[in-house]
Amino acid sequence: MYSRTSQLIRSSLEAFDKHRRPGRCWLALALCLLPVLAAAATPIIAVRVWPAPEYTRLTIESPRAIEYTLFVLKEPDRLVLDLDDVDGGSALDTLPARIDAGDPLLAQARVARNRPGVVRLVLQLKKEVQPQAFSLKPVGEYAHRLVLDLYPAQPVDPLLALLADLDKQGSAGAAVPGKPPTATQEPTPTTSIPQPAAGENGGAPLASVPKARKGKSSAGITRPATVAVDAGHGGEDPGARGRGGTFEKDVTLAIARKLKELIDQQSSMRAVLIRDGDYFVALGERVKRARRVHADLFVSVHADAFVKPHARGSSVFALSERGATSAAARWLAKKENEADLIGGVNIDHPDPYVKQVLLDLSQTATINDSIKLGNAVLEHIGGVNTLHKPHVEQAGFAVLKAPDIPSILVETAFISNPEEERKLRRPQYQEQMARAILAGIVRHFENNPPPARDKLAAR
Repeated sequence: MYSRTSQLIRSSLEAFDKHRRPGRCWLALALCLLPVLAAAATPIIAVRVWPAPEYTRLTIESPRAIEYTLFVLKEPDRLVLDLDDVDGGSALDTLPARIDAGDPLLAQARVARNRPGVVRLVLQLKKEVQPQAFSLKPVGEYAHRLVLDLYPAQPVDPLLALLADLDKQGSAGAAVPGKPPTATQEPTPTTSIPQPAAGENGGAPLASVPKARKGKSSAGITRPATVAVDAGHGGEDPGARGRGGTFEKDVTLAIARKLKELIDQQSSMRAVLIRDGDYFVALGERVKRARRVHADLFVSVHADAFVKPHARGSSVFALSERGATSAAARWLAKKENEADLIGGVNIDHPDPYVKQVLLDLSQTATINDSIKLGNAVLEHIGGVNTLHKPHVEQAGFAVLKAPDIPSILVETAFISNPEEERKLRRPQYQEQMARAILAGIVRHFENNPPPARDKLAAR
C-alpha cells in the first residue's frame, strides 16, 4: 500500500521520464516534484498526555490535519493509531517517556514506522477502554489537533465512591498532619476555622467566620451537605495567563484543593473536587458530575483576566436567564464559555442528558438561591481582597446551568494584573481566599439548610 506522498513521487517521476528532453531535464524534474514538495510529510509540533481519574487524553498537534486509522487489539489489550503522511520525528519519539506510571489506563507506548508513509502508535493498556478519536481545528494558540480520549469500559460511579467514603468515616483514623485526607482517611473535625489576622488590602479581619461544631452539624442542618468544588480550566485549556507566566488552571486547582480540605474539616459538610489534577473537563461534564453526586452547592473557582492590566479585584457571579448585568460580565461569560473550544470537545458524541440540563430554563428558584450564596461569599472575600463589584453579577455561564444546584463562579483576582498575579501565586493568599469562600458557604447553610434526605438518595 502506497501513501499519498509515495504515490505522488511515483507519478512525478513517471511524468519526468515521459517528457524529459536534453537541456530541459532539471527544469522538468523540478516542475514534476512541486506537488511532492507541497505534500511533504506533516511535522508533529507537540505530543501531550493528560491522565485523569475518569479518562486519559492523548493530543497530537500539527500544522495540518492528520489522517488516521484507529483499532483495538486483544491479548494483551492494545490500542493502535496509524498516522498517515506524518514526520515521525522527535516530538512523537517523546511519547513513551510521557506515559506516567500512575496513569489509570495507559501502561506504555511504542512509536515506529509501520510502512512507507505511515507512523504507528501502539498503546499498551492496563484495562479495557472505549476510545474516541476526533480532530480539532486551530483555535487560540493551538494549531490542528488530533485528540484520542480513552475511557474505561466500566467507569467508576462517583456517587457510589462518595457514599463509600461517607460510610467509612466512623471507622477512619485521624488525619496525618500535613497530608491531605484520602477516601479512607477522614480528617478530624476542628472546633473553629483558623483565620488570618487581617485582609491583604486593608480589608477587615475575617472575624465573622462561623465556627464548626465538633460532633454535630450546624443548627438546622440534618445531614452532611455536599459541596462540588470546581477548579476552572485544566489540561489542554490553561485558562488565562499572567504576565509573569502564571496559568489560571494552576491557581484555581491550588485554591480548590485548599477549599476542599477546609470543607472536609467541617462536621456538617463534605466536598467533591470536580477536577483534581491537570486535565480537561468539559463545561457540561462539570455540571453532570456535580449532579451525579447530588451536590447541594456548586462553587467554580477562577482567576480573572482582562485586556487592560490595571483591572483588579475579586468577584462573584451567578447565572442569568435574562442577559448579563454588565458588559464586563457578558464579556467574561463569553470568554469562559469558550473553554470547550480550547480544551477540545468531541462534538460527534453529544450527550443529550447534558444538553437537556443546559437548556433547562426552569431555574428561577435555583438562581435566587445562587445569589444568596454569592452574597454570603462576597461578604467574606471582601475581607481578603478588593471587590471588583460590591454585588453579585449575573451572566450566561455554561458551568452554572445545573437546574437544581445553587451555583456560583468566584473570580479570586485578576491574573492579568501583575500585582494580583503575585498574590495568586502565594500560598498564603490562596489559603485566605479558600477560608473566605468557606465562611460564606457555612453562613449560607446556616441560613438555608440543605433539605433532609437519606444520605444522598435521589431527589
